[in-house]
Amino acid sequence: MHSHLVSTSKLLSLVLRHCPEAIGLTLDEQGWANVDDLLEKARERNQPITRELLLEVVQQNDKQRFALSKDGTRIRANQGHSVSVNLGLEPREPPAVLYHGTATRFLESIFAQGLRPQNRHHVHLSSDRSTALRVGQRHGQPVILDVDAAAMRRDGQLFYCSENGVWLCDRVPPRFLSVTDSSQ
Repeated sequence: MHSHLVSTSKLLSLVLRHCPEAIGLTLDEQGWANVDDLLEKARERNQPITRELLLEVVQQNDKQRFALSKDGTRIRANQGHSVSVNLGLEPREPPAVLYHGTATRFLESIFAQGLRPQNRHHVHLSSDRSTALRVGQRHGQPVILDVDAAAMRRDGQLFYCSENGVWLCDRVPPRFLSVTDSSQ
C-alpha cells in the first residue's frame, strides 16, 4: 500500500476506532460516521482526504478494516474499537479452532491470564494461521496460539464474526489455548 494510503488508513483507524474527537467527528451508536462530515473535519484539521482516496483506502486495505454503507454516505471501522459502539453483530458458530497471533514475549502473561481485549471491546481471532502469523509479526518474534473455539462454545462463550471475517469474543481463558507450530 502506498504511503498516502497508509497514512490515511491510520487516520481513519484513529478516528473511527479510538478517538473521533481528534478531528471533531461524531460516531453514531453503531460506529458509523457521515462521509461528508469526515472529509470536512479532516480538511479543517489540515489532513485533507478526497472522496476518491477514501474509497481507495476502503477498497485496498489489506485487512478490510473499514466499511461503507450501501448508499456510500456513511463509513465505519469493522472492529477494533476502544470507543463504545454496537456493531450489531449476532452470535455465530465459529470454526472448531481459531488462531491468535502474538509475540513470544507475551506468552507467560497469556497463559496466566488468557487472552483479554485490553483496550478494545473484544479479543480478535483469525480463522487461518497465515493471518494470525502476520498479526504476531507486528509485535515481535511471532507465535500462533490455537484457540479451542468448539470447547469454548460448549462452555457457553459467544463468538461474533465482523464484516471483514475477524472472529471476536469477550476473552479466551488459558485452558482453551495451546501453542501451534508457526511453520504450518
